[in-house]
This record gives sequence, structure tokens and C-alpha cells, in this order.
Amino acid sequence: MTEIVRQRLDEFLASKELRRTKQRDVIVEAAFSTKEHFTADDLHEMVRKIDRTVSRATVYRTLGLLVECSLLREIELGRDQTYYDPNFLDKPEHNHLVCTDCGRVVEFQDEHIALLEDCITRRLGFTPASKSIHIEASCEELSRSGKCGYQVAALARDHR
Repeated sequence: MTEIVRQRLDEFLASKELRRTKQRDVIVEAAFSTKEHFTADDLHEMVRKIDRTVSRATVYRTLGLLVECSLLREIELGRDQTYYDPNFLDKPEHNHLVCTDCGRVVEFQDEHIALLEDCITRRLGFTPASKSIHIEASCEELSRSGKCGYQVAALARDHR
């Protein structure tokens, strides 16, 4: 857990009159030990490798707290599940490209997109509270060669 994460979490918990617990610390450690997007169930599996006593309910409650204090962001990746993104502290303006063929998620930032978002919201008389772009596209590697290394890796993970 980085010092920034620890400090923000401590301040948030104090403001809610909640205490920091060993189980919350384990969940935060697991959540920020990866740069990959994860579901609540994925996080529960990661947490159980560290501490088998942490319940699924504690993971869900702690995820809610981490989202509320803006340490994690809930994102939709078009897979009918809520995913959590631990990368917004480092890259608050990033967006997501999701391959419809292999499921790979690519994070990207582009100054032209930020400018376009700003122009659109101003022109329509809005001030954005948050921004996110999610693009679904087909994998060039799969269409070019008929196979995709990410698709094979995803299938292997799913069969575990």
C-alpha cells in the first residue's frame, strides 16, 4: 500500500468514524498490488491468497469504501460485470479500449480527446464531474493472422 493510498484511506475512514482493520489493510494491499482491472470476485481470490479469513462480504464492503473515497473507480468494460480500476491515482484521465475478439483491455490517454471532451461539454453547457471513454473494437492481430495471443491466454485463465 503506497503512502498516498494509506493517507487518503486513513483520512476517509476517520471522517466516517470507521477504523482501519487488518482485513481492510489486506484488501487494500491486494487491490493495489496489481495494475490490472478486477471484479469483486477476482479481488476476493487475491485477498484469500494473503488471508483466508477475509469474507466475500468484507471485500464488497471495502470495495464500496475504496470507490467512495476515490481510490478505486468502478468501470464498465462491456462484459456485464462491474470492474474496478486501480490505476486512476496514477493516470486520472485514462480511457479504455476493449477488444471484442480477445477481451484485452488497453488503457490510453490522449490530449486531443481531453480537448474534445472539454469542447463538447462547454458547448453544451455542462461541467464534467467525471469523464470516461470506453471503445470496443476488433483485434487487428486476430483479423490479420487468424489467432491472437491474448485470446489464447484468456482461454487458459478461464479453464483454471
